[in-house]
Amino acid sequence: MNRFADLLDMLAFTPSRNAKLALLQEHFRAVPDPERGYALAALARDLDIPSVKPAQLRELIATRMDAELFAYSYDYVGDLAETIALAWPEKTPVATGRNDAPGLTEVVETLIASSRAKGPALIEDWLDRLDAAGRYALLKLVTGGFRMGISGRLIKQALAGFGGVNVNEIEELWHGLAPPYLELFAWLEGTGDKPVNAAAAPFRPVMLSHAIDEADFDKLEPADFVAEWKWDGIRVQATSERGVHRLYSRTGDDISHAFPDLLDAFAFDGAIDGELLVARPQGTEVETGSFSDLQQRLNRKKVSAKQLRDYPAFLRAYDLLQDGEADLRGLPFHARRERLERFVKGLDPDRFDCSDMLSFSTWDELAALRATPPSAVIEGVMIKRKEAPYLPGRPKGEWFKWKRDPFLIDVVLMYAQRGHGKRSGFYSDYTFGVWRDTGELVPVGKAYFGFTDEELAQIDKYVRNNTIERFGPVRSVRAGLDQGLVFEVAFEGINRSSRHKSGVAMRFPRISRLRWDKPPAEADRLETLERMIDTPR
Repeated sequence: MNRFADLLDMLAFTPSRNAKLALLQEHFRAVPDPERGYALAALARDLDIPSVKPAQLRELIATRMDAELFAYSYDYVGDLAETIALAWPEKTPVATGRNDAPGLTEVVETLIASSRAKGPALIEDWLDRLDAAGRYALLKLVTGGFRMGISGRLIKQALAGFGGVNVNEIEELWHGLAPPYLELFAWLEGTGDKPVNAAAAPFRPVMLSHAIDEADFDKLEPADFVAEWKWDGIRVQATSERGVHRLYSRTGDDISHAFPDLLDAFAFDGAIDGELLVARPQGTEVETGSFSDLQQRLNRKKVSAKQLRDYPAFLRAYDLLQDGEADLRGLPFHARRERLERFVKGLDPDRFDCSDMLSFSTWDELAALRATPPSAVIEGVMIKRKEAPYLPGRPKGEWFKWKRDPFLIDVVLMYAQRGHGKRSGFYSDYTFGVWRDTGELVPVGKAYFGFTDEELAQIDKYVRNNTIERFGPVRSVRAGLDQGLVFEVAFEGINRSSRHKSGVAMRFPRISRLRWDKPPAEADRLETLERMIDTPR
């Protein structure tokens, strides 16, 4: 575990993206199979270790230290694995790099072969043989949740750089590979053939857009572009091949299990790029649900019959990447769009339709359409060059997104919670509220980004100096008409919600600026938020 622990430590304290890539590539070069493959799987969250759960780790530490002392320590540190690693009492003096420390390969293969009943005893023995860094690596391995700025895309780019291949080749192979990736590393090192993608319905790297600036319009000719609505769902890729149906997120994660109702309608061979929504056909029209409706279906291991009935999944198609055996990505957009419209006509209209193309001849005309969208679930427009092929990544000058301006509202800080990882020493997760007519402050959302490190330190100091109650890791702060901290919060959308005390739910709230100058009594009221539900920005 020592080499894996060293890698985690260096990644955690390396802010530069290029430096992280270099660290990963050096690890792949220096560490032999299968250890480097297990490290890759752990960082890519492709390692499933069912024999140990967090609750069992809590039971383990309870045998070694006072439960209340651990609770205080966990509150301060903010991360279960890190707290146990630091607090675990060592039976004998431990020297860094001791030769009886277990290796990553031993740990992974032993745990995968073990039952849940035997897993905790294995962890306990290894914790006694490891130093603090090794214990942290072990516990992160079994709990997951690495917070080091390592995305799946960055890992694949590190592999591409290590082997001198295009990252898109890695992307298209990825879902046909399995830990410890022996064939992949042999190919990248030039000692083996390129792996054959045995996975049917593979993921194809997505094409992304650039946010458009006002100055860009002077350089672009409207006649060279088309436009369509940008819907407020999640970007997905629906792929079907040889009877295998898969639904991928934009980053290539397989989310098929959460949307069986949509997959049952995959009566095609091909790959569609589109927006996942909750929608209900109403005759010839489709009633599109809010993002809050879609959240009822996201990140679920199992979907109930009620969720399937109340929040039916729907795909609004933007592009066609594959039609049968024909790869269409090299064709210009307008040709792919013609194929897409014919393709979708053959699919179940209760589950699929095409995004509408917008008619405009000047940018001013498109601006007018953007300002008055026909649905609250539209967050702007997409502008696409007619001749653009489908290129992975974010090619310059081909696709642009022109989002509507965000909503802005002034709120009052009510609760603060410690962050994780680098923020574990700060109160960085904030619950905020607005006023009711009765003078009561009601919580309406949470935010944990949008501020600088300097502002974080200022807010943290305010929280500590103005705490009135504690609830585990959460602090309640002074928040009244005469005393409190006001935030300006930006958010992308709002809708009614029976799950929230306020009756409303925000989409992507983030702190826009701190309003030290504004008294809490002048923060916004709940009626203001309620009016925003049906009012265009």
